[in-house]
Amino acid sequence: MKKHNYSAGPCILPQEVFKEASQATLDFNNSGLSILEISHRSKDFVDVMEEARSLSLELLGLEGKGYKALFLQGGASLQFLMVAYNLLEKKAAYLNTGTWAANAIKEAKLFGEVDVVASSEDKKFSYIPKKYDIPADADYFHCTSNNTIYGTQMKKFPATRIPLICDMSSDIFSRQLDFSKFDLIYAGAQKNMGPAGTTLVVIKEDILGEVSRKIPSMLNYKLHLDKDSMYNTPSVYAVYVSMLTLRWLKDLGGISAIEEQNKKKAALLYSEIDINPLFKGYTAVEDRSIMNATFTLSKESLKERFDSMWKEAGINGLNGHRSVGGYRASMYNALPLESVQILVDVMSDLERKA
Repeated sequence: MKKHNYSAGPCILPQEVFKEASQATLDFNNSGLSILEISHRSKDFVDVMEEARSLSLELLGLEGKGYKALFLQGGASLQFLMVAYNLLEKKAAYLNTGTWAANAIKEAKLFGEVDVVASSEDKKFSYIPKKYDIPADADYFHCTSNNTIYGTQMKKFPATRIPLICDMSSDIFSRQLDFSKFDLIYAGAQKNMGPAGTTLVVIKEDILGEVSRKIPSMLNYKLHLDKDSMYNTPSVYAVYVSMLTLRWLKDLGGISAIEEQNKKKAALLYSEIDINPLFKGYTAVEDRSIMNATFTLSKESLKERFDSMWKEAGINGLNGHRSVGGYRASMYNALPLESVQILVDVMSDLERKA
């Protein structure tokens, strides 16, 4: 039976990518060696790293605009620390929209004053704050574009004269934005880009070098940039699969093409949530994520039957985050519309049988 993977991460990836990556695990570039055993300093892998970095900038529309891309380790969680270490001199502004934003705030407080300009914690992070002031004297403003746990997504980003930093871990490459508005973007690969183990960081170079503190080598963006993202042994396989996924996205027509597919998937599922009296969404309608739809049953007594039905349909990873409960359908780039239709059919079937 075909599986329909709604896991929030590590995520579903394109079948074409799996096939090519599996072949490379046995024999990479007809070298007689596996991608898992080649030297990370070999030309074969340096070419992989350079293509992955180049494709990242190309797809985001940032080529020739003063940006460079890095593939680092430690996940987005390490970036909570690195952003502040490299950019926070006295004060930074943060928007709190959920667990990961709160973790970023916690790390930043180790380095200076943190002004939380707005928070949606008052309603269990079920919406995105809209009206807030960003202090002009802050070193930067940090936000999280999409909140996987709660199912909210920023639709607009504030205009600010200070550097704009964004954690895009769960919606990178999923929708068109003017990415040149951002001075630093970071994203764990394991949502829309590749397997767990590497993190994309895209930096506008001219924002660096402003802090007075000494920065340890492994946490210094400038050192990683100077070494072309090869300062230490990179996550070879994770970078390679990310490169393949970025190739796949480019061949599809880039971000604009995948955004149309993502909108169709989200519209199909949210329509069923809204018209089916047995379900209700968690988040404010205007802030619904096209990546992570969170919802629950209106009658808890139906849980056992519904769980049995979606599992029998080959659906995987639908349970909500432990802190929220209910259900979470993660509809990342590689999830086909067919899989969303299967879920909607199960939800509709539950209503008929209830």
